[in-house]
Amino acid sequence: MKKFKYLKLTKTKKLRFIDNYFEKKLYVVFLHGFMSDIEGKKPQSLLRFAKRNKLGFVALEYSGHGKSSGDFTSGNISSWTNETKFIIEKIVKKNDFILIGSSMGSWIGLNQFKHFKRQIKGFIGIGSAPEFLTRLIWNKFTKKIKSELIMNGKTIIKSGNYEYPITYQLVKDGRKNKVLNKKINSKIKVTMIHGKKDEVVPVKFSKLVLSLFKNAKKKLKIISNGDHSLSSSRQLKIIIKELNYIIKDFI
Repeated sequence: MKKFKYLKLTKTKKLRFIDNYFEKKLYVVFLHGFMSDIEGKKPQSLLRFAKRNKLGFVALEYSGHGKSSGDFTSGNISSWTNETKFIIEKIVKKNDFILIGSSMGSWIGLNQFKHFKRQIKGFIGIGSAPEFLTRLIWNKFTKKIKSELIMNGKTIIKSGNYEYPITYQLVKDGRKNKVLNKKINSKIKVTMIHGKKDEVVPVKFSKLVLSLFKNAKKKLKIISNGDHSLSSSRQLKIIIKELNYIIKDFI
């Protein structure tokens, strides 16, 4: 496993990341999902691929995730978007890059187009979940749970074997970060990969992301036996294959 590094945001806040440094090279930027980290199979597989192909690579953990500093319940889409922007500016700098977003990472990734549109040469979404806080969580809450969340500022939701803290400030901030109503005019390749058996995020979210792009070469890859994680050896090979499809134009 690659040695982890830390980048200081402030005197008290630091972000953990992994990278493969290449000067003046195409980069791959991986953005993980909600309450995830960079020790999983996807970022590690992508890092190995980048090293084999002499590509730059970086994957960060947002504040409150993994070993990055900060309290998870204090974070939100805006802060995690800004942290991603900070890492790209510090590590990728002016180099072109392919953006890969997993679940919430696709939402964070779509937010980066307003900052790095000229540098982004391809976009891959894996189980993309833009605006999930409103569309998949808040809108499904009962009136009672909504009232409790507003009053207490926090609630716990269960998904499978996991429990997730949801704060009201996170939900409110999510509303400010709407991306599904913003078209992106770009001639890049855009590929959405989604598991047909995903019980967390419906496939329609990947279709919604594709509909945002004008003039792009768009592709939707549905994995028949895939769930939301898409982390099996076979599924990782599919992700790498789709990345290869994009980078072949540049290397």
